[in-house]
Amino acid sequence: MKKMSFTLIVVLISIGIVAGMLSGLVGIGGGLLIVPALVYFVAFSQKAAQGTSLGILLLPVGILAVMEYYKNGFVDVKVGIIVSLGFLIGGYWGSKLAMALPVEIIKKIFALFLLIIALKMLLFEKPTTVKEQSKTHNL
Repeated sequence: MKKMSFTLIVVLISIGIVAGMLSGLVGIGGGLLIVPALVYFVAFSQKAAQGTSLGILLLPVGILAVMEYYKNGFVDVKVGIIVSLGFLIGGYWGSKLAMALPVEIIKKIFALFLLIIALKMLLFEKPTTVKEQSKTHNL
């Protein structure tokens, strides 16, 4: 295994800290932050960044953030389990598709996804009528 420089280790730890903070703060950070950070700061290919991000996120690295949200009543366990089952299936098929597509196409799909989400959040959000601070309903 190739030895990592101190600078690279600091960059990688910084990416993890920022992704973890963003994830704990607003529920994102994984692929939205880790993938571009690995591509631009560590010179990973798009596929290597995506695979590494999945390797990071599929381990229980977010357990402390989840526990904090759960303690405060903001985790719907049943919904989480159901979405996780869908993620399991979707992750498998998405990875099969990603391996079959050229890197240039994958980068464009990723960028388009980010753009669509950003535009929706910036321009098309409806004002909420339900109290935003409410906790999840336990199903």
